[in-house]
Amino acid sequence: MMGSSMRYRRTSPEIERVARSMRASLTPSERRLWSCLKSGRLGGARFRAQHPLGQVVLDFVCCSAKLVVEVDGPYHAQQRARDRERDRHLEAAGYRVLRFTNADVDNDLAMVVGSIRRALQTP
Repeated sequence: MMGSSMRYRRTSPEIERVARSMRASLTPSERRLWSCLKSGRLGGARFRAQHPLGQVVLDFVCCSAKLVVEVDGPYHAQQRARDRERDRHLEAAGYRVLRFTNADVDNDLAMVVGSIRRALQTP
């Protein structure tokens, strides 16, 4: 049984505060992609930004499609093993994970959105 300090998504109040803060301060690349994903703009799919799940905060997630979209900044080059482990954990929970770099979003937003659109159409 969950303790009173845990929330619906099995998150802690601290993780929820972190997610709320991250939503308020999206990176320029995240903001650019979010403008394409929010409010069902991508084929009606409902994405959430900086969504807490367990002890992690996902950049973007479409819960109904169990699709996670991560936008990786330069610091991710130093934590690839940690990202792979996180992806394996999410995949074991039934999520698909797409990763893009800031440069992908900034230089080829159409490719990024197209990849997300194809993933949404693939069960």
